[in-house]
Amino acid sequence: MSGDPARDGARGTVAKRRAMALESLGNVADALGIVDFGSSIFAVTRGQWSMIDAILHVLDCCEGDCARSLWTWTVADYEVEVLTRLRLDSRLSSGRLVIDHGARQKNAGIVAEWKASFGPASVRYVVNHAKIATISDGKGRRFLLRGSMNLNFNPRFEQFDLTEGGEDYALVKRIEEELPILGDDASGAAVYAASKVGSAFRAEELAMFQGVKRWAK
Repeated sequence: MSGDPARDGARGTVAKRRAMALESLGNVADALGIVDFGSSIFAVTRGQWSMIDAILHVLDCCEGDCARSLWTWTVADYEVEVLTRLRLDSRLSSGRLVIDHGARQKNAGIVAEWKASFGPASVRYVVNHAKIATISDGKGRRFLLRGSMNLNFNPRFEQFDLTEGGEDYALVKRIEEELPILGDDASGAAVYAASKVGSAFRAEELAMFQGVKRWAK
């Protein structure tokens, strides 16, 4: 039991938990349906809906002010419009962007707009390839979205998971809170230290990723 009457009342029986695995051939609303306390959904798509589509659908199921975080590698030119649409959504009272430091120059305008909307502390620079989003709402629901899909339309096989209120959500939020706030001019070494990559690899294992990358022909 969580100690939260609304949460415990909504999740008090196994029957209230939706555990689904599905193949989606339609749109995101048809695939996910109404998400709520205890939702747990795994989906395989052909890329007909994106992470942005999933986020917007979950927001449609939320009540009250919503807080959201988004982890991404970079923002492609054709994704700028949909990210702007999400940033300007009136339902969001706060937003956090966790983005790979390599996007600082390419996506400088997007990052500046994000900070203008949600404050200078709303961006975290890391070394990142994860595609994750979190959404919490006024009812106390805590959704975690993750998958292979990028922000926008991508017509190929993709996988997607959504859960509400689990340890997975708590883990992502803990990691987010631990990430330091780095300036736009932070060094690569500072970003690597913030990302704790050095805690998972020996220095000699990381050496091959330093300097100019060379691609085999």
